[in-house]
Amino acid sequence: MLLCKLWVFGFLASWFPSASALDIDLNDFKTLQNASALVAKGLMDYYTGDQYGQTIGMFSWPYYWWEAGGAWNTLIDYWFYMKNDTYNDKVTEALLYQSGDNHDYVPLNQSTVEGNDDQAFWGIAVLNAAERKFPNPPDDQPQWLYLGQAVFNTMALRWDTATCGGGLRWQIFTWNTGYDYKNTVSNGALFHIAARLAYFTGNSSYVDWAERVYDWMHDVKLIEPENDDNKYVYDGVDVSNNCSGPVTRIVWTYNHGLVLSGCAYLYKETGDKIWYNRSKAFLETAAKLFYNDSILYEYSCQQSKTCNVDQRSFKSYYSTFLAATAQLIPDFREQIMKVVNATAYAAAQACVGGYDGHTCGINWNQKGWDGQYGLGEQMAALEALVVTQAMNKPAPYNSTNGGNSTGDGAAGTQTAPTNLKPLHITAGSRAGAGIITCVVGFSIIASFLWLVM
Repeated sequence: MLLCKLWVFGFLASWFPSASALDIDLNDFKTLQNASALVAKGLMDYYTGDQYGQTIGMFSWPYYWWEAGGAWNTLIDYWFYMKNDTYNDKVTEALLYQSGDNHDYVPLNQSTVEGNDDQAFWGIAVLNAAERKFPNPPDDQPQWLYLGQAVFNTMALRWDTATCGGGLRWQIFTWNTGYDYKNTVSNGALFHIAARLAYFTGNSSYVDWAERVYDWMHDVKLIEPENDDNKYVYDGVDVSNNCSGPVTRIVWTYNHGLVLSGCAYLYKETGDKIWYNRSKAFLETAAKLFYNDSILYEYSCQQSKTCNVDQRSFKSYYSTFLAATAQLIPDFREQIMKVVNATAYAAAQACVGGYDGHTCGINWNQKGWDGQYGLGEQMAALEALVVTQAMNKPAPYNSTNGGNSTGDGAAGTQTAPTNLKPLHITAGSRAGAGIITCVVGFSIIASFLWLVM
């Protein structure tokens, strides 16, 4: 039925002419509020979690669980920048429901197929909620910071020194395709989350972890400098030959943004000039790769029109990371906001398709709607619009400047001390993980047999 609906939407959309461009004026906040409200409604048209028999927090097929986490992150930004709380209750409901029984974003419905990167994007969403002072959950529920710490701890426990001297595998479970691949989005996300937790909590153990992940990525050439002024972030490397290569030298906006903004958070927290210089180098590289006439585009697939369902959402994450970088490091604001503002105008004029007149395409350099549509396109355009207000809103809050979310350094683990020293995988940890896996497996089997009986 849903496939039929999507086909009908595409058929009807192709017959409706594009409307005039969304009317935005970056000097007139009201026009931006009105335009972003239309795009946000288009995003929520893909939400099925409040329909009978559907799963809370999930969007329609073919959008995977990880992208749902990214969509809620975008709607947090929408609330923060546009002062619109229309979807706040749904955001809170989704983020709490999908956290799972252990509140670590390994819910039972994903526990056999989930990858490290999938979990990470839900962790990024709840950290965004903590940093933006999104309304806190009820007192009897885990808080945003706690959920972010639980994601970090469970990911850090999977740090794999048995191959390649460290790093996270793409997949958590051995039976999933990609288990033998150590990719940047998983490791870059761990680096990024550690940097944000260091900034929010002031705990230097998170700085240590961020340095560890960054150095490892550099050592295996997932981060590779062309020269002192440019740094490239590549897709991943296979564990065969101990990650000696070849590296998959594909670049994506979201990978680049994870590392760029992670460096910015660390500079803001530590004052260490090395993180400033790295942020600057990543910015210079982004200018060469991801902007066409100062308008954001997905270098590795957009021009060739080969972006898949996941890749169509990547620009959304890059935009939120870019805006945070501008807020954290004033020296980069002029350079960043020039791109942000040009991109917003381009995205707005591309969100004029479909039968609703505010369906967004992927190619913002093209005049008008390009005929493409989907959750990723709506997310990316909405983020592009709202982050234009980054300089009119406070920088990310933390525990010293107004942030009020509470957490626990041991969140998500029974063994981590509350002061959270760097985690090391021991034989006992591996045995414990094996026991947990067995328990989950037996629970699934028992549930199945009960249903059969």
